[in-house]
Amino acid sequence: MSRYVAAIDQGTSSSRCLLFDRDGAVAGAAQREHMQFHPHAGWVEHDPIELLVNVATTIEEALAAAGASSSDVAALGITNQRETTVLWDRRTGHPVERAIVWQDTRTAPLVEELADGDMDRLRAITGLPLSTYFSGPKVRWLLDADPSLRARAEAGEVLFGTIDSYLIWQLTGGPRSGVHVTDVTNASRTLLMDLRALDWSDEALDLIGIPRAMLPEIRSSSEVYGELRAVAALGGVPIAGVLGDQQAALFGQACFDPGDAKNTYGTGCFLLVNTGGEPVASQDLLATVAYRLGDAPPQYALEGSIAVAGAGVRWLRDQLGLVDSANEVEALAASVPDTGDVYFVPAFSGLFAPYWDESARGTIVGMTAYTTKAHIARATLEATAWQTREVIEAIHNAAPGARFRELKVDGGMTVNELLMQFQADVLGVPTIRPQVTETTALGAAYAAGLATGVWSSTDDVRANWHEARRWEPRMDADEVERRCARWREAVARSLGWAR
Repeated sequence: MSRYVAAIDQGTSSSRCLLFDRDGAVAGAAQREHMQFHPHAGWVEHDPIELLVNVATTIEEALAAAGASSSDVAALGITNQRETTVLWDRRTGHPVERAIVWQDTRTAPLVEELADGDMDRLRAITGLPLSTYFSGPKVRWLLDADPSLRARAEAGEVLFGTIDSYLIWQLTGGPRSGVHVTDVTNASRTLLMDLRALDWSDEALDLIGIPRAMLPEIRSSSEVYGELRAVAALGGVPIAGVLGDQQAALFGQACFDPGDAKNTYGTGCFLLVNTGGEPVASQDLLATVAYRLGDAPPQYALEGSIAVAGAGVRWLRDQLGLVDSANEVEALAASVPDTGDVYFVPAFSGLFAPYWDESARGTIVGMTAYTTKAHIARATLEATAWQTREVIEAIHNAAPGARFRELKVDGGMTVNELLMQFQADVLGVPTIRPQVTETTALGAAYAAGLATGVWSSTDDVRANWHEARRWEPRMDADEVERRCARWREAVARSLGWAR
């Protein structure tokens, strides 16, 4: 009997493969970083071929780390950076261009044109505002950039997919036998899917200008899509689970009941709260599919997306040279008792929830001759916590029943004790880190394992979740409110800068 379920976590900065046992523990893992391309200001691209090669390599390396073979693996799940967009040739499998990453803002003029003064004209259908964030405008930009592509796309010769679609198509055989599918969570991030019908919306396709023939089939998050053929080490293993990365973390954190919430601290920061069997409308947040298991009804979520979290720490390292490694930021920030009234709004590519201002730009305010790099490092960490607070306030306004008693946290930044304590302070509720922090990959593994009988129900997932660390709020409430007001003043200075 197979001992493990494998999961591919194809993220913004790296690709990983992890093997999980039935208790949800990691048995083997491997990781490969990939190049970030910035050919113009505001452009962010990945090489899809590099992503595919890294995925295949990490599968082999994770199996070796666990001392496992394909016979030990019951299924493979995939989780991925969501809105990142790939077009490829059906006949050859070659990408027509580099992938346009979710952070990319090149489509801003197109989005303004499509909106025609109303950024919410598709929100009732898709749950989303018109924004550079989502896949639909990126597809349109690629089709407009090369006029020959549109005719080929209309004939189904050029295919579109988010990263999950591209990987599944390639891993199941590519031009010979590739399966062109996506799941409901990824489809719900394209600006092209009807959130209730769970099918591509003709109105959205017509507005944005996307041929239906190039789109993948929308499937559930937990079912067998096809067998893995492109990597001999896992040949014949079924690909049986797909969840966009933030929905995967929600699933891995066992947030199955309305009101359950998690926050993932990665390149960006993404807070999702389960809203049950119906989408909840919000002008400040994103209504999205949380997951769908087989033929069961879908579950929905409200999401607050924050573009810059860990990316801000990398900026301190790579662009400013304040530290040699990201691990040094906590000690540097902890060397001062506070930010010295310095606030950093990391709006490198605009602000997402709850502002949705693509013209906002990064702003550091309050500096004096007293300010040191330690104050800036601390302000960078605190910015993530302040943005999270604003998202939670927006969730309370949209769904008054979803009152937070605690916040489950995951992602690389949760090892930062200073940030986690400050997060609890500004929210006024505990932040809780689970024993298994690889919740994104774990969620994809659970989805695949549920489809193949490794786990029988979500009750098994709940039973596997265990608390590892809890931070209780300690800061005086009046002091929190005073600092929050200063944060809002800093945000006001960043809005509209690039108009």
